[in-house]
Amino acid sequence: MTKLEKQNIRAAAEAVIQADALLVTAGAGMGVDSGLPDFRGTEGFWKAYPAVAEKGLSFAQMANPEWFRNDPHFAWAFYGHRLILYRRTIPHAGFAWLLARGKEKANGYFVFTSNVDGQFQKAGFDPERMVECHGSIHHFQCAAVCTKSIREATAENIVVDESIFRAQSPLPKCDRCGGIARPNIMMFGDFDWISARSQAQNERFTQWIQLLERKSARLVVIELGAGTAIPTVRYTSEIMAERPGGRLIRINPREPETPVNQISLPTDALAGLRQIAEAMTK
Repeated sequence: MTKLEKQNIRAAAEAVIQADALLVTAGAGMGVDSGLPDFRGTEGFWKAYPAVAEKGLSFAQMANPEWFRNDPHFAWAFYGHRLILYRRTIPHAGFAWLLARGKEKANGYFVFTSNVDGQFQKAGFDPERMVECHGSIHHFQCAAVCTKSIREATAENIVVDESIFRAQSPLPKCDRCGGIARPNIMMFGDFDWISARSQAQNERFTQWIQLLERKSARLVVIELGAGTAIPTVRYTSEIMAERPGGRLIRINPREPETPVNQISLPTDALAGLRQIAEAMTK
């Protein structure tokens, strides 16, 4: 480890210790240490879903609402498989460490994530202190948008025939019209996503930030596994860290670059959190 890397770890530890509030921002890289697949690039996506690779479809082409209209059994094979995977995945130890640090802060914590997997909730984070900017696979809506209602999918079970990569009937249905339901996730080219749930989360987040401003609270932002391909999370991290008293710790093995005077840890999410944790005890 270089001298600069050691200095950055020490600076990150001091930023966490001195902060009055914690904002956790997370992209897909956060879940890799829990065993979730890395969809980075077409090859990574195809490795996770060889049946989709046979069709030559990219993630952007697969994650498209048109499939729910044209071939819902294929669409639900993809999203049903992911729902089953996320339900059985156990969040890695970094989630618990972040939650403990957030609870210690005088002004608490918030989570801003582009992940739809529900891992933060499974790890014990308060659902009222979270923004899922792309929605949640654990909530369903009508694919035809006959209603604006969003419902929890806790009782839904999707059976996927892996041999032909097709979801078996019955598929999830809309409670109102009886048509096909879909995950309440913002997909590519998606004009049917019902954003009300995420908008309500954003409103609570804005209220929290305003509270921090009134108190002149020092905010530390710990960003984990957020790339530049869809930069929503990185942009949010940087904007929040620009506020008075703000500091950004970016943990990313591939794209660790930060704005001036912010902290970069070029490593995986769990390894970076462990480095900070160790430095905090010294």
